[in-house]
Amino acid sequence: MATGAQFTEGQHETEHKTVHVLWMTSGLGCDGDSLAMTSATSPSLEDIVQGVIPGTPKIVIHTPVLAYETGAEFMQAWYDAEKGELDPFVLILEGSVPNEQINGEGHWAGFGVSPVTGQPITTNEWIDRLAPKAEVVVAMGTCATYGGIPAMKNNPTGAMGLVHYLGYEWRSRAGLPVVCMPGCPAQPDNITELLLYTCQFIAGSAPAPELDDQFRPTWLFGRSVREGCNRAGFTEQGKFATRYGDDPRCLVKLGCKGPVSRCNVPVRGWVNGVGGCPNVGGICIGCTMPGFPDKYTPFMEADAWGGVAANFQRFTYGPIFRYFRRLNLNKKYDRSPGWREPGTELTSGYEKTW
Repeated sequence: MATGAQFTEGQHETEHKTVHVLWMTSGLGCDGDSLAMTSATSPSLEDIVQGVIPGTPKIVIHTPVLAYETGAEFMQAWYDAEKGELDPFVLILEGSVPNEQINGEGHWAGFGVSPVTGQPITTNEWIDRLAPKAEVVVAMGTCATYGGIPAMKNNPTGAMGLVHYLGYEWRSRAGLPVVCMPGCPAQPDNITELLLYTCQFIAGSAPAPELDDQFRPTWLFGRSVREGCNRAGFTEQGKFATRYGDDPRCLVKLGCKGPVSRCNVPVRGWVNGVGGCPNVGGICIGCTMPGFPDKYTPFMEADAWGGVAANFQRFTYGPIFRYFRRLNLNKKYDRSPGWREPGTELTSGYEKTW
C-alpha cells in the first residue's frame, strides 16, 4: 500500500507540472521542421499538447505554427521566460544562426520588436537572453544543429549551427549540451519523441537523453542508413541500381550516401511508418550529418569510400556468403520437412513413445 501511494503521489506531481516549450522559427531556414512535426503519429503532436500520454507533464508549446495569438501578445511568452516566469522551459531553435557581426547596417534574422528601440530583436539576442535560463536547449533540423544549407561555403551570412554558436562546452541548466535533432527536415516522429522525452526528463519521469559525440540522440542515430536499409542486402549479391526505377537494388552507385550517414528513416519511415528516402527509391544525401551539404555534394555522385566498401563486399566475402547461403537454402531451408514429402503412407511425423 505504501509503495502504491508513493507512486500515485509522484505521478500526480508529474502530471501537474507544466513545462513550456519556446520554439523559435526565426533562424535561417525554411520552417520545414515545424511542418514535419504536424505529421507525426508516434507520438502525435495532438497527443502531446492534449496531455493524453500517462506520466507526462502538462506541455505548453509556444510556436507560430500552433499560436492563435499574434504580435505582442504572442511575444509575451518570450519576455516572461526571460523574467523567470516560465520555469521550467525548453528553448528550441529552428534554422541556422547568422553572424550578426557582419550584418552591415541591418540584421540577418529577428524575432519580435523591442518596445524600447522599436527595432527587431535579433535571433542571436534571444539566444543570449534565454539559453542560460533554459533547462534544455534543442537545435531542431540540420540548419539549427550544424548550419545546414545556409552555412554552405561562401555563404554571405556567416551562418552556423547553434552548437557552434554556444560552443561544444556549453551546458544548459539541466547540465546538457545543445541537444541536436538533425534532418532536412527532421523526421516527424523523431521530433515529437525527443520533445516528449525532453519534457519527461525535466519533470523527473525520465532519465537524461543519451547523446553521441555530435550531441544527437543515440537511440535515433546510433546506426547508419545502410544498417537499416531494406536494399542493403543486395550489395553482397552485387546488385546495384544503374538508373532510377530499377528493381529494388542498392543505390550506392547512383550517389546514395547511406554507408557514411547516420539516420533512422529507413527503419522508421516518414509518416506513420511509410516512406522515407531509400524506402521509396530515393538516394540518401546525408542530410543528418554535420558535414552536410558541402561534404556530400554533388549529391548524384557516388561516394568513393561507399563504392569501395560495396565492391569489397561484392568481390570478397559476399560471394562466399552467397554460395553457402544458397547451398543451405536449397538443401535444407527451401524444402518441406521429410514427413511431409510424398510417400506410400499417410503420416504426420509423429512417433509413438509407447
